[in-house]
Amino acid sequence: MWRAAVSDRSFLGRRTLRVTLGALAAGALVLTGCTNTEETGPSVAKVQVDKVDEIAAQLPDKIKQSGRLVVGVNIPYQPNEYKDASGRIVGFDVDLMDAVASVLGVKAEYVESAFEKIIPSIQAGTYDVGMSSITDSKEREQQVDFTTYFNAGVQWAQQKGKPIDPENACGKKVAVQATTVEHTDEVPAKSAKCVAEGKPAIDIKPFDEQSAATNALVLGQVDAMSADSPVTAYAIKQSNGKIETAGPVFDSAPYGWAVPKGAPLAAVLQKAVQHLMDNGQYLEITKNWGVQEGAIGKSVVNGAVS
Repeated sequence: MWRAAVSDRSFLGRRTLRVTLGALAAGALVLTGCTNTEETGPSVAKVQVDKVDEIAAQLPDKIKQSGRLVVGVNIPYQPNEYKDASGRIVGFDVDLMDAVASVLGVKAEYVESAFEKIIPSIQAGTYDVGMSSITDSKEREQQVDFTTYFNAGVQWAQQKGKPIDPENACGKKVAVQATTVEHTDEVPAKSAKCVAEGKPAIDIKPFDEQSAATNALVLGQVDAMSADSPVTAYAIKQSNGKIETAGPVFDSAPYGWAVPKGAPLAAVLQKAVQHLMDNGQYLEITKNWGVQEGAIGKSVVNGAVS
């Protein structure tokens, strides 16, 4: 998602505000207090994907000859991209890109980067692709092209059987990760609406890490939490039925893989991921990570909604 200037602090700015935080662990690990490692999450099996010669033949010669797709990525952002206990980069984004690379008959090589350096590095030719839960926006499309692969928005969660209406949470305690847009914009706006209507403000409870916000909800210390939709979905999957969604995903926008402006690679990636969508393997990967609510059925090049 966006990590950008203050003027970009809309729902598209969610990842901007996480850049200075430590490991983001979405799991509700009340007893162990573990952090962002593979041990805190489910064991996710890799989907075995075959090469599709017709699509692979369309790769730029440089990538074909090297046999690798160099991918710039910023971590942590569980469950999309983060390091496991051994230091290996894993996650939903990683599994999907690995599957796309298999369709293309190459190996994805992940290189850690500061988020704000990914697009300039794409423009400079340092990376072939930028993959880091990046929202495809009209502004960014002036710099790079995007191949869309997922939709993400904001999603609230509640304790099992204790319903909360995100549009009428006046007087309720709501956990958020500190400095995210949920903390700085989304929940405060809802709270201000409460006050304007003569109702009590929302009691916003910020936590340094998402794991702590999730734990607060599991333990009943708060009434609800608000986070990015894949983060909430993963937290629910990790909670062993203790928490559930509260209302639908809202303020959705597409994630996209960034490539140089005008590069033929965008269309090749689109064909590869569309192949996975059409044969069901894409959906299998989203379900493995519990993020299927954001799954899309059609990938496009430059699909920004704003």
